[in-house]
Amino acid sequence: MRTVGLDITRTGWVTTFQDLGRHDTERRGVPTGGAADQHSAAVANILVGNPRGATLIENLGADLAFVPDADVLAAVTGAPCRVTIGGAPVDSWSPVLVSAGQEIRVRADLGLGARNYLAVSGVFAAKTLLGSTAPDPRMGFTQELGQRVLLESGFRGFGHSHFAPPLFRLPVPVLRCPEGPWVIDIVESYGARSTPGVRELIARSPYTVTTRSNHVGLRLDGPVLHPDTDAEIVSHGVPIGALQIPHADELIVLGRYRSLTAGYPIVGVASRASLPLLGQSGPGRELRFRWVDRETSVRRSAERERELRTLERATNEAFGALGFAGHLIHPQMRNYSHLI
Repeated sequence: MRTVGLDITRTGWVTTFQDLGRHDTERRGVPTGGAADQHSAAVANILVGNPRGATLIENLGADLAFVPDADVLAAVTGAPCRVTIGGAPVDSWSPVLVSAGQEIRVRADLGLGARNYLAVSGVFAAKTLLGSTAPDPRMGFTQELGQRVLLESGFRGFGHSHFAPPLFRLPVPVLRCPEGPWVIDIVESYGARSTPGVRELIARSPYTVTTRSNHVGLRLDGPVLHPDTDAEIVSHGVPIGALQIPHADELIVLGRYRSLTAGYPIVGVASRASLPLLGQSGPGRELRFRWVDRETSVRRSAERERELRTLERATNEAFGALGFAGHLIHPQMRNYSHLI
């Protein structure tokens, strides 16, 4: 392992360290947090030989770029984007070699997604809160990048021109961000039973993400119905992706930084396989909702998990063939806060 420095030359509107979130902290009142698009974050880490939950960089809007002082292996996933190394185009959703002194730049297509994820083989020197590098602005833990970040890496480099054929042919489950409305699968929740007609209304109506959305949830402009009862709803914990109807005429889809219901009815919950698209939804994005049963939701989630495991096996085999087995794969997360 060696320490590598990355000089950050460009950042987006919000660029932070990120991971897949906290575990067992919600009973203490601390949200899970973590990458808004968990699928893209996991794939980025897998592609460079890191564990899925390793720290990486999440970039919201505008360009992101850095220059390493040693060769590194990197991967960019998330929203459609243009990636260059030293000005030469390279593939996203693929491992790429960034030679020492060369700039890797990510130019996002802001019309087709909100966030990009940049993983680098190794362990970033980043502070943690309750065992995670996931930011939590409400607790003053912002995790914004400075001008230089450090990384502990076992990658030693290899010779491969950007003009040569791709070195890796991997079964990468790319997140598709289509033109037009994005379809989100949802499963009925208890609140739909006390709101007659809400299922039919949501199924046939378009909803638009508003500028009042944030890391707690997406606020959607579109038609809603309110419960036909004045019975008080006891506030309780809710799952990620819960569709909540507040007193205002809007629909809210709660994200990874949600807390309690605040007494509002939950009419449905987004399928886990649809959560990555919600994480990529920015202001102006049109969403349509499709009701599915629990069995369908579980099956699609299992299919996504199988895709990730297949990619992990293929990546491990590819790195092993290159002689990097045991060097790129980090079996345990280590804390390098002493480098900060």
